Amino acid sequence: MPIEERAKESRRFGKYTLVDRIAVGGMAEIFLARQAGLEGFEKTIVIKRIRPHLSNQKSFVNMFLNEAKLAAQLNHPNIVQIYDLGKIADAYFIAMEYIFGRDMRRIIPKADSMGIPFPMVYALKIASSVCEGLFYAHQKCDLYGNALNIVHRDVTPENIFVSFDGTVKILDFGIAKAANQIEQTRAGEIKGKLSYMSPEQCMGKPLDSRSDIFSLGVVLYEWVTGFKLFTGDSEVAILKSITEGKIYAPSYFKADIPEAVERILMKALEKDREKRYQTAWDMQYDVDQFLSQYEFTPSNIHLSNFLKQLFSDELEEEKKRLMTGTRPPGQELVVEYEEPAPDNPPIPLRPKAQPEHTEVNHTTDGSDKVLTVSVSEETYEALKEIAERNRMPVGTLVREVLADFVKYK
Repeated sequence: MPIEERAKESRRFGKYTLVDRIAVGGMAEIFLARQAGLEGFEKTIVIKRIRPHLSNQKSFVNMFLNEAKLAAQLNHPNIVQIYDLGKIADAYFIAMEYIFGRDMRRIIPKADSMGIPFPMVYALKIASSVCEGLFYAHQKCDLYGNALNIVHRDVTPENIFVSFDGTVKILDFGIAKAANQIEQTRAGEIKGKLSYMSPEQCMGKPLDSRSDIFSLGVVLYEWVTGFKLFTGDSEVAILKSITEGKIYAPSYFKADIPEAVERILMKALEKDREKRYQTAWDMQYDVDQFLSQYEFTPSNIHLSNFLKQLFSDELEEEKKRLMTGTRPPGQELVVEYEEPAPDNPPIPLRPKAQPEHTEVNHTTDGSDKVLTVSVSEETYEALKEIAERNRMPVGTLVREVLADFVKYK
């Protein structure tokens, strides 16, 4: 088979064509893909596929299936829609809605890099839409009227997406907990990204919808003030900051924040959940009331125009990638071709995996000793996941863990 045809075939994944790998997480890899149909029908989607080395681990597979089955029941304008759940060869996957836009983890830094303060009213408008999507999920019942008791548990900037038409979408109910999930989370197990957790989540307590409200409060506080609310040198320090640290009023950092906005934030951030907003609708009501009385109430069109201005240098490149499936030189999707066994149908192939990590090396300014630690692939992935949550290199995490061990041994 010619090389060109083999490369094209290797991008096939069942009835989908993989266009580009968008991201790789601890549990899954995410691809931009296309679905073709009759009479030239074509739809751009996103494929979220469980990582190959986890496919034979039952707990990971169950967690992945939980996400798909749960999210597939959610049909709301502010929640990313799930289209399909399946398994091709040994790979489990979900096909979901593609959103042409950016997540808030990229939007805020982009504005900062251009010297543009992110407008408070846009932050509030986005938060209002997130509230609406969360309230729908929190109140969701099954076909028999039984509450699903959904809690997202990972409301973070990277899971809040804004399309270039100004629509806000919540992503990734991948660690959400519902009454009907296949495998209940073990008691006391902490998931989610530390800096955005609620106090009850940090302490491993049973969660309800009010945990998501606290997390959204943390996110909104960060957007409005420009300061990260909970930080620390280690996971323990961050957890302690959330459960015991003082939350300063937003006006401490920005004196021009309206009192009404400050009240909304401080109520959402009550550490005692009985004093917090009891539903996302309650929080949305206060946000919308403020916006309706403010001197400028943004619409989706305003938000759309703002984003297009921020990312004007990337829009054409993004459109080209959607049309051609190509990136700039050096950033193409790397694929490998495996010859199928005789008389067997072609096996859907995965993008070429990154080399396995079996060592962790860390060097500082040259004054420290260099220690090489050999670890299994599974251990490395666990370390990498913790490091990503804390936004630090794996080597730095290993150094801190070793230092703490020696100190308290």
